[in-house]
Amino acid sequence: MPAAAFNSADFKVFDVKGFRPRMDVIRRRIRPKLEAMGHTLLPAVSRATGGPAFAHVARHARRSVNPPDDTWVAFGPDTRGYKKHGHFKVAVSRHCVRFLFEIGPEHADKKRWVGAWKRSAGKLGPVLRRVRGLAWFKNEHDEAPATPLGDLTPDHLAELADELTRTRDGQFVLGRAVPAEEAARWTEAQYRTAALETFRMLAPLYRLRS
Repeated sequence: MPAAAFNSADFKVFDVKGFRPRMDVIRRRIRPKLEAMGHTLLPAVSRATGGPAFAHVARHARRSVNPPDDTWVAFGPDTRGYKKHGHFKVAVSRHCVRFLFEIGPEHADKKRWVGAWKRSAGKLGPVLRRVRGLAWFKNEHDEAPATPLGDLTPDHLAELADELTRTRDGQFVLGRAVPAEEAARWTEAQYRTAALETFRMLAPLYRLRS
């Protein structure tokens, strides 16, 4: 099994022009590392979330023209897929690696999750705001976060979940980004540490129930 760590050449995959050429390189270089990362992290993710978890490596099956600007391994509670549930993600793109918690556009019941978050935000928000590097991302594919959580008031942090129901494609994404220049020097152990530190801090959101 390949090492679950990316080097500088891996990030340059996203410079490859054209759908088919880029997808070919993603399948050859990146996907095996994401599969290894999923295998390596899964037991600890299951322990952090307190229940069964399953790793899902992106296939980009809906794409046929525009090449993806990022790819990922996601961790969710359903063996059939992750998009209808809150999930963790390790995503790699041209300029960074991101460690994320997401409630995505296809979540099974966004309105009920928003209610659960707002009931819990008074307790969880202050803790999350103190975690160095945690930020809010407007979109799951954005490389740069919109706002560090520490810059948000507790009320504003609670209100971020309203983005889920404001539009059909609404989503709620928290996590941290590590620049490619730094991540390319990391060992597999450093990736594991960064992922699990982030996921453990965000595990209460994963466990929220409506």
